[in-house]
Amino acid sequence: MAETRKITLQLSPQARKYAGRDAPLDARRMAARGALPFPPAELATVLFALVHDEDPGVKGSARESLEGLPREIVRTVMQSDVHPALLSHLGRVHQDDAELMETVALNAAADDSLFVFLAGLPHKRVVEIVANNQQRLLRCHDIVETLGGNPLTGRAVIDRILSFLGLDRPAAEVLEDEDPFAGLPDEELTDDAASAALRALLGDDVSDLARRLVEDSEEELSDEEEMSLLQMIQTMSVMQKIKLARLGNQEARGLLIRDTNKIVATAAIRSPKITENEVAQFSKMRNVCDEVLRIIAANREFTRSYQVKIGLATNPKTPTPTAMKFLNYLQERDLRSIMKSKDVPSAISTHARRLLAKKGKI
Repeated sequence: MAETRKITLQLSPQARKYAGRDAPLDARRMAARGALPFPPAELATVLFALVHDEDPGVKGSARESLEGLPREIVRTVMQSDVHPALLSHLGRVHQDDAELMETVALNAAADDSLFVFLAGLPHKRVVEIVANNQQRLLRCHDIVETLGGNPLTGRAVIDRILSFLGLDRPAAEVLEDEDPFAGLPDEELTDDAASAALRALLGDDVSDLARRLVEDSEEELSDEEEMSLLQMIQTMSVMQKIKLARLGNQEARGLLIRDTNKIVATAAIRSPKITENEVAQFSKMRNVCDEVLRIIAANREFTRSYQVKIGLATNPKTPTPTAMKFLNYLQERDLRSIMKSKDVPSAISTHARRLLAKKGKI
């Protein structure tokens, strides 16, 4: 059951005459209609207090008045140093208004729970404002988790978040219409250092199975072991997963790359320990998020591999223009196979046929 938070509002002496515990019922009823000559922040605070009144009539009238305040008054309140619970209430009422959500996202009086809510809204500028608040991201990991599930959280926002967390984008990766920049290289991690980090993540009582996430082993995981590790990873917080993506081994990356949170999956593909074979395997996977495939396609080091080119060209989740671009680098035998394949989008098989025709091979 959700914990009920006690809200303590600071009311001026004048406001207490209408919304205080001892205020007469007639005064509370009048105030609930929103007809008080108070400044916007004080008026909204009085109405919010009356939303929690014991009298059902006062409560219903106050809620209607608060949620029906003129937009300019709401905007003023959202810029004011009012109680965080009031901002959260208005934020949820006006969540479809992108401009108001931007306003409250810039208000230092808003609490972290409201930022978690804002992080999931379908407003691109709001997502950017939330993601740019480094102090909150480091303090409240739920914000990072919510951002990772928002379709509007693009690569630039993910880059910023991972940069805050010490995982910069590698120099070999180039965003469209953007100059490349070099990220600081990560230090090489020994098994001992990785094991110590795993203990920091999971506690001192680290099972032998959990060690399989950091210590290199030539022994393949059984289906049962893989399921157990996946279940363990699912109990981790998003921040623990991001750290494991950097510290873990091939088995860890293979599990994390499929995470539904884009930030976790991005951290896995950005691991400094990732190998060419892993990237080739990931480029073929259909159960990874689109962002992973975009990152692979944008990385010059990754796409030097012929197998990565094939993987991207034939993966239905690769954006069609990107897949078509990599078809240009494939050998005739692979183009023929793609042309006849029913496992690739029709646009890709058609383009493969077109390339072969240009070469006079069909």
